[in-house]
Amino acid sequence: MAKPYAKGEGHSLRVADFVSADYGWLRSPDGKESARILFKPGKNRDGYFDNKSIRDHTEQAMTILKKYYPDEDHVLVFDNATTHLKRAEGALSATKMTKNPSANFHVLVNDVGEDGKARYTPDGKILKKKIRMGNATFNGVEQSLYFPDDPSHPHTGQFKGMAVILQERGLVNEAKLKAQCGTKMADCKPPALACCCYRVLYNQPDFVNVESILETEAWEKGFRVLFLPKFHCELNFIEQCWGVGKRAYQLKDASSSEAVLEKNVVECLDEIPLISMWQ
Repeated sequence: MAKPYAKGEGHSLRVADFVSADYGWLRSPDGKESARILFKPGKNRDGYFDNKSIRDHTEQAMTILKKYYPDEDHVLVFDNATTHLKRAEGALSATKMTKNPSANFHVLVNDVGEDGKARYTPDGKILKKKIRMGNATFNGVEQSLYFPDDPSHPHTGQFKGMAVILQERGLVNEAKLKAQCGTKMADCKPPALACCCYRVLYNQPDFVNVESILETEAWEKGFRVLFLPKFHCELNFIEQCWGVGKRAYQLKDASSSEAVLEKNVVECLDEIPLISMWQ
């Protein structure tokens, strides 16, 4: 069995790339343009590879694919990780919905300035703001989750609540169920299809099929995104590429120089043969 080693105390270097069993690492035919990104994670360094970084990297990959491989259909495969699955602010979600009308139900998001960067309080915390959740869709028709802003309405502008949302969908009996079975999803006992209002909404097609930002942006450019099953990153064959590269790296002479670290990493990845990717 392989012996696990603790990470060292020095700085680390991380790599993000796209790979195909047909072509290997994503490159232009002349090798001058690449989808590979090297970054140094950590505070006061390159930061961390968040959802925005993932989407920018994907944009870089799609640009190369459209420019040099326009006559093929491309499917971009990602692990089912939270970083990849982030949805748009205010995206449809039954989580924390109230059963009855509420003036306080909103989605809490980061307050972003005109430059696209988060704003902070004097003590260094990210400012938050409340926004309305986006509309649902039932039988092809938009369904607002909030009552109209009409002063004559008893709940003007308020969140409708799960019971009203279900009633508007013709699910009258389901609207009479308790709000939730417990404080977490696991409290709903299998088969957990209609045990509470939350679970009924959770299983509605429009709630199930909310796209991630990554999927939406890729579709707009004509690319399909596929997420692998949760907790099964071993199904992503890029992991085999990383494995071959790491083995080659361990055969290199140890060095504390970041320049040597980067040079060795690049060399080891570039030496991975296509036949290893096929396997």
